[in-house]
Amino acid sequence: MSPTACAMKVPGPDHPIAIVRHAGHVRVMAAGHVIAESRNALVLREAQYPPVYYIPRADADMTALARSSHSTWCPYKGACSYFDIGGSAKGANAVWTYESPHEAVAEIKDHLAFYPDRVDGIEVG
Repeated sequence: MSPTACAMKVPGPDHPIAIVRHAGHVRVMAAGHVIAESRNALVLREAQYPPVYYIPRADADMTALARSSHSTWCPYKGACSYFDIGGSAKGANAVWTYESPHEAVAEIKDHLAFYPDRVDGIEVG
C-alpha cells in the first residue's frame, strides 16, 4: 500500500511506542562476520511486539549491505526501506530502516534494525 493511501497514526495508549538508548552493547553477526556493533543502539518497544534494537548506521558495515527494492509502510513510523546482507543465504531484506520517520519516532532516523531470523545472531549485553 502506498504511503499516500495510509493515514499517519500517532502512538498512544492503544498503540504505545517507547524509544530509549540501550545501556549495553549490541552486536549483529551475519555471513560469519560482524555486520554491526554498537554501544549507541536504541531499543524500540512497540505495543505487544518484541523489542527491536536500532543500531546507528555509523556502527554498521554498510559495505556488507545492498539496498533492496523492497519497501513497506508503517502508519506509526512511516516509509520503510530495506537492505540485503551480501554473502548470506538468508540475508534478503534482512535489514530495515526508516530514513524519514514520523516525528513521534524521529530518533530512529539513520539507524538500522535486523530481523533475528535472517542473521546469524544478535548479541545484546
